Amino acid sequence: MSALDQLPSFDVGSRRMLADEVYLALQQAILEGTVPPDARINGGELARRFDVSPTPVREALARLESDGLVEKLPLRGYRTTDLLDKSQLGELFELRLLLEPGSAARAAERRTEEEADSLAQEVEEGRAAMSDDDAYRLLSRHDVRLHDLVFRAAQNETVRQAYARTHCHLHTFRLAYTGSYVDATVAEHADIAEAIIAGDAERSAAAMRTHIENSRDRLMSHLG
Repeated sequence: MSALDQLPSFDVGSRRMLADEVYLALQQAILEGTVPPDARINGGELARRFDVSPTPVREALARLESDGLVEKLPLRGYRTTDLLDKSQLGELFELRLLLEPGSAARAAERRTEEEADSLAQEVEEGRAAMSDDDAYRLLSRHDVRLHDLVFRAAQNETVRQAYARTHCHLHTFRLAYTGSYVDATVAEHADIAEAIIAGDAERSAAAMRTHIENSRDRLMSHLG
């Protein structure tokens, strides 16, 4: 039985929408473990399963390769990558501790009223997602948006792009799928947002550092 047998089917839409849908479906399946680590992924099988042409499948797999969720095997298609180990996870969180507390402080100093409103709204989105039947998917997207809002409010595109290239949210959520995303995570997001909205740079940096350290400790505990 193929790991791809559990994937959903699609309604056919436009080519651009179709490629995005294939990408999102595969990304979610990999993050939640429906397609496990080190699983072979055959582009032709995917195209047949989704009833699409090979082109959107190739586009989706190229994006997933850029995300670090799959890797291309010469003449053999693709495979899903392994989960992060403790050493790799530790390095990723060291990078976050270098980038994010300072960015939160800058966000408190530079955020606009519109950005403050967006942060407050995003916290409410996270709270609402906790009780949803599709909580995992919704929370994973909430996490991406919340941290990106902080980087945007800090007004340093170089740092924002450096963080984005790590695809940290994808690798940590893939690792955490069995339940390390808890109510405390959204509460920590609320602390960060409230400090930034209040314009308190020192408190914002401290709240972000606490959140990152707690996230790291939750995941390390899950690993070991």
